[in-house]
Amino acid sequence: MFDVSNEEITEGSLSRALALLAAPIVAQQVVVALGAVVDIFWLGRLNEAAVAAVGLVVPVYALISIPVIAAHRGGQILTSQSVGADEDSRATRVPVNAAILAAILALALAAVTVVAAPTIVDALGAEGDTYRYAVVYLSTYIFAYVPMGVSDALEGGFVGWGDSGTAFTLNAVNIAVNVVLDPFLIFGWWVFPEWGVFGAAVASIVGVTVSAVLAVGVALSGRRAFAVSRDALAVRPRLFREVLEVGGPVGLQNAGRQLARLGMVAVVSIAGSTAALAAYNVGAQLATVAFVPAGGLAGAATTVVGQNLGADRPDRARRATWLSVAVAVGGLSLLGAGQWLVPELVARTFAPALDGEALRLTVEYLKILAVGYWALGAIYTFESGFNGASRTNVSMYSTLVQYWGVRLPIAVLGVFVLNYTVLAAFWAVTLSNVAAALGLGIYFYYSADRGMLERAASSAAAD
Repeated sequence: MFDVSNEEITEGSLSRALALLAAPIVAQQVVVALGAVVDIFWLGRLNEAAVAAVGLVVPVYALISIPVIAAHRGGQILTSQSVGADEDSRATRVPVNAAILAAILALALAAVTVVAAPTIVDALGAEGDTYRYAVVYLSTYIFAYVPMGVSDALEGGFVGWGDSGTAFTLNAVNIAVNVVLDPFLIFGWWVFPEWGVFGAAVASIVGVTVSAVLAVGVALSGRRAFAVSRDALAVRPRLFREVLEVGGPVGLQNAGRQLARLGMVAVVSIAGSTAALAAYNVGAQLATVAFVPAGGLAGAATTVVGQNLGADRPDRARRATWLSVAVAVGGLSLLGAGQWLVPELVARTFAPALDGEALRLTVEYLKILAVGYWALGAIYTFESGFNGASRTNVSMYSTLVQYWGVRLPIAVLGVFVLNYTVLAAFWAVTLSNVAAALGLGIYFYYSADRGMLERAASSAAAD
């Protein structure tokens, strides 16, 4: 139902192509985001320290996932361009080699992280139960990244071929397994051991492993447009290089983002201790749910832009970008209004163990975030226009300015120089999002008007 052919993407209705591609991706990301919220939902019933511990290490394991993100995004972009140029053999080889590359890099990083986990958590200033929980969660969860590398890279292949429905199914299976196992392994329901934070990490590992096995099975079955042949299984170092050349800036973009988030965690922790850290984590996880529609639409737009450039249709690539931006900004504005009106209800629903200062700060942060939700929609969809054209370096530079040029300086200045409360750090998040959205919009208009997409189309055809 949600398969979109190359002809539909490059010749048919853009709004229909975006909708059909985006619907499963949005559903997929809703499922993924809810999976993260589910961990908070259950750990929030354990104690405040467990919530704070997971929030402390989220930027760490997100930073470690950079090679996986680079392989996934680079593979998707190159696959979509190859499909648009009718290079089916290459469009099959790219995601397979991206999956192999992601697994190798993830395994190496997992081994290093297990050894370094106590040092990393100690450097973040954690103490007592928060320190203990954080070390356990980080050193366990990291083993999810090898199967995640395989699953995500193959999902990028399916989406690049216009088959976002399969990508949704893979993520739905992953999160369903995680959601079911979480309470059993955290609280020791039925015959299962009571593992607490360790149980939450184990549930995540099992879920993503099942998803990876399923992804390989579907790709080998030959039943989808992206069907892996024996020839595609050959390791091609040249494709490793090409995937990293395109996906590398996306990885560096996320590295800059996650390092800055670690800085924000440190600022929040110093300024407001465990209560502020718990509030920051709840807000961050709920924000991932809020911008899921924009993220899904951006994923679809990247494929639509890439295939149209591969088919030498830069005019359609431009229109697809602006259409996705308009839809994302409108949808996120409505979500932001809803969160701003009932922030306490949202906070109590997802983290009922919070009370007192932690609950008050969570409510304040949710209102501050809601004001800038529209900007998140604009950021992700403008980036899809650049990424689909292989201009992933633009997204990287924008993110570095957003986090290091705006967010961290405002947070540090507000908290430590002007002696405002931790709310200054919370406002720094929203202000940096607005600045990035405006900057990307202006630069995309400027670049598209001066032939960026035409040059990208010529380059894709030459490859």
